[in-house]
Amino acid sequence: MFKRRRGRSSNDELVTEDALPDQQVPEYGPFDESEAPDDGLERLDLGSVRVPVPEGGQLQVEVDPSGPVRAVHLVTSVGRLTISAFAAPRSKGLWGEVSSELAEQLRRDGASVRTEQGYWGPELVGDSQKAALRFVGVDGPRWLLRGVAAGPPESAQECAKLLYDVVSDAVVVRGEEPMPVRTPLPIELPESILRHIQQAQEQEQEPGQAQGQGQSAGGPAANGQAANGQF
Repeated sequence: MFKRRRGRSSNDELVTEDALPDQQVPEYGPFDESEAPDDGLERLDLGSVRVPVPEGGQLQVEVDPSGPVRAVHLVTSVGRLTISAFAAPRSKGLWGEVSSELAEQLRRDGASVRTEQGYWGPELVGDSQKAALRFVGVDGPRWLLRGVAAGPPESAQECAKLLYDVVSDAVVVRGEEPMPVRTPLPIELPESILRHIQQAQEQEQEPGQAQGQGQSAGGPAANGQAANGQF
């Protein structure tokens, strides 16, 4: 596991492990940039969101053919985590609307869905033919953070715990620019990861290479391209 200063399980309250005197910050996250703690926890900076990466986790990036980053996933031994941030109104409550729409969409896709009351409010738990799913949403100041855990049913609880850990230490950088509600906040990749993706794309375009063939450090994703890296 990554270095932490607090711990949480799906049934336990978040508890402080190390006292942080004289810091006027929330007990747990996700944090707005203005309230981000100086806790020494290493976070991957993705521009609009900063997230800790579980030990042994791999970063998988989905990139549209035109260039923009579509999504960033944290791939672990128990499942895949996806953390996304969106523009939201000043009045909270967007997650209630979004979660209802997600539940309807999942049911249309053939998944069974139920709602559970979690630490931050209602969570969606779904079971499909492909994976066990859990959706967590947190309404912040003019932003909504959504976390998704997807993995095999036998590791659903472990994957959920990892999701809670990542969400509770995430930092959202909303910015001051006006945005329509529900607009995804832009993802900006570190330079080293951008170079890695560029190299993977160049190798895929080399003559003689089978179309769609992936390499150990990257491979195609649905309607885009994924590049993996160990962190």
